[in-house]
Amino acid sequence: MGLKKDFDQAAKDALTLPPSTTNDDKLVLYGLFKSVTVGKPETSRPGIFDPKGRVKWDAWKMVEDKSKDEAMQDYILKVTQLKE
Repeated sequence: MGLKKDFDQAAKDALTLPPSTTNDDKLVLYGLFKSVTVGKPETSRPGIFDPKGRVKWDAWKMVEDKSKDEAMQDYILKVTQLKE
């Protein structure tokens, strides 16, 4: 399969990850997914009264320098690891 098809399948698989998946792992996936689907974060960091939004934005910001293909590959690998 192509990278895009593999990514799309991994995104579907991510919806059925085991309940034991940690929040840190979910944040890694969130950041990579946003990097692939949206690109670099162009918005400002959410304020102190939105702690959940801040953490998610930080996870996205951490992977902003990855290319789209690199982010896709990392996302696929992370989902595969978490499924095992």
